[in-house]
Amino acid sequence: MSRAQTQTLARSDEVLVLQAGLAQWKSDLDAMTASAQVIGLDWDGRVLRITRRGSAGPSDGMRVAAWTRRNDAGGNWLRWQSPPLNSLDDWQTYWAQAQNWAQNAGDEDKKREVSIVPLQDWQIFYFRGGAWSNPLSSDGPAKETQSALPDGVRAVLTLPPGQAITGRLTLDWARPTVGGGKS
Repeated sequence: MSRAQTQTLARSDEVLVLQAGLAQWKSDLDAMTASAQVIGLDWDGRVLRITRRGSAGPSDGMRVAAWTRRNDAGGNWLRWQSPPLNSLDDWQTYWAQAQNWAQNAGDEDKKREVSIVPLQDWQIFYFRGGAWSNPLSSDGPAKETQSALPDGVRAVLTLPPGQAITGRLTLDWARPTVGGGKS
């Protein structure tokens, strides 16, 4: 009985951690912001970088959040976040640092990261022009601007065996400002 209770508790903890990670993913995307000077979202095949508003309100400024899969101990899904940004120079510094963190995290970078769950593989797709596509493919010549954001983001996560939830998990996010055209 004690062993069953321990296993049940461990599984429920794994589910709660996954739910918290997925909620943070959604929160980062919901708070995404972009302008002519600031890129809102970028996927380079390794790291998804997001410029987001701070969660404490307008006085919290902006932050850079980044998500990646690191190939350590079978693979882990990780999130990194900058401190509050006070200038365009800060944004440029931390935008570049987020990419460097995903490629080769140093000790200082690792202090800003959180390990979410074990992750075997992941893929990212953007919803633009009425269809899901690879973010690294062109959106079409007329729409290519720094501040152009996709209407949706799809994360396809492959969770390894041995966890409370395993296999393929697809998470779709729709930009809150995109309407369905209905009245």
